Amino acid sequence: MLDRITAKYLSYLRVERNMSEHTIRAYEKDLESFRLFLSVYDASSVEDPDKINRYSIRAWMGNLSDSGINPRSIGRKVSCLKSFFKYALARGHTTKNPAELVSIPRFEKKLPVTVQQTELGGMFDELPCKTAWDFQVIAILELFYGTGIRLSELIALNVLDVQKGSDLLLVMGKGSKERYVPVGDKARSAISQWLEVRSNIARQSESHTDRKALFLSKSGKRIYPVAVRRLVKKSLDLCTEITRKSPHVLRHSFATHMLNNGADLRVIKELLGHSALTTTQIYTQTGADHLRKVYEKAHPRGGSATDT
Repeated sequence: MLDRITAKYLSYLRVERNMSEHTIRAYEKDLESFRLFLSVYDASSVEDPDKINRYSIRAWMGNLSDSGINPRSIGRKVSCLKSFFKYALARGHTTKNPAELVSIPRFEKKLPVTVQQTELGGMFDELPCKTAWDFQVIAILELFYGTGIRLSELIALNVLDVQKGSDLLLVMGKGSKERYVPVGDKARSAISQWLEVRSNIARQSESHTDRKALFLSKSGKRIYPVAVRRLVKKSLDLCTEITRKSPHVLRHSFATHMLNNGADLRVIKELLGHSALTTTQIYTQTGADHLRKVYEKAHPRGGSATDT
C-alpha cells in the first residue's frame, strides 16, 4: 500500500509540480529509507499507512541520527515525509497526517563560501585566451559570476537565449520558472567572443538539441555538469586557497559582492531566482561578517588587544 502511494506521489511531483528529476530521485530515496525502516520497526504499517504515527517517524529519525546522518540531512528527509503525508491525506490515501506534529531538527546554517573580489579579478586576468575552448571557459566563468545563475541553468542555456545586443539573459530556473537576468559588459563581451568560434565546433554534432546549446563539450554535445565543475575548479585554483571550488561558490560570491556593494536584498532574490526572501537572507550574515572584518582592520580600537 505504501509503495503504491509513493508511486502516485512521485508522479504528482513530476507531472503536477514539475519538479526536476534530481529532486524527485532524492525524494524517492528518502521515502524508500523510511519504508525499509518501517519493514523492521512495524511491518504491518507498510501495508496499512494509517498505522504510522509520529512515534514511528521519530524512531526513524533516531535511527538516522545513530547512523551518523547529520541534522541538516535529517531535516531534509523529514520535510520530504511531511510533504508526502500532506499529499496522501489530501488525496484520500490516508485518514491522518502522522508527520504534522513532528518537528524538523534544528541545525546551524553554514555561511556561504565565497571568493574575494580581488581574487576573482586576478583569476580573470590570468585566464588564457588562445583557443576556442579558452573563450568558452571565460564566457562560462563570466556568466556564473556576472549573473549568479545555477549550474543546471547554465547547462540548459541555448544560443537563442542570448539575444544579440540584449542586456538580458533568459534563464530556465527551478520548477521550469523562467526569469530574465541582466548581463554585464564583461559577460556579454565574453559570450560574443565565444559565439564567433563556436559554430565550427557545433557542426560536429548530429543532434539538433546539442547544436542549439550555448556551451558545448569537446565532442560537440551540450556541455555536462562534471566538465563545468572541473573547469571552474581549475580556474579558481589560480586565485584562491579555499577548499571548496565549485560553480555554486561563484553564485555565492555574486550575491555577497552585490550585497556588499549596496544592492537591495529583494533585487538579489529576484536575480538568484529564489522563491522566498528567507533563502536570500543568508547573505546578510556574510555581509555582516565582511563588515566586522573591515571594522576590526580599519578601526584603531576595533581589533583584539595585543601587548606591546
